[in-house]
Amino acid sequence: MKFSALVAIVPEELEQESIDAAREQGAGGMTVMSGRGISNTAKKSFFGMSYDGSQKVLLMVLEKGLSLHVMKAIQKVIMPDERDSQGMVFTVPLEHLGGIDMSQLEKFEQHLAEQSVKETL
Repeated sequence: MKFSALVAIVPEELEQESIDAAREQGAGGMTVMSGRGISNTAKKSFFGMSYDGSQKVLLMVLEKGLSLHVMKAIQKVIMPDERDSQGMVFTVPLEHLGGIDMSQLEKFEQHLAEQSVKETL
């Protein structure tokens, strides 16, 4: 089984919707971190200081095939009109992995089995 790390950088107001979209596609646990983005143009100005808004970084380790489905689901949340993105989502292949919960591995194996059944139909 091959794994990918999925990283999603989303506006704070889309955090829960992004988490829900990932879980609907089969993602289990994830790490949520707070962040602050700096874009190439200032979004808001308050007494001469620019504010781009706070962001959340969602980090997940997923089975490689599942990661694509989760990535597409989050992309629909952050880019609903398919033009202007409010965040970013990407995957990185993982070579070595330790410490993953066995129940999560069982879910990944179940997902792979379901996918192979769908492909044979």
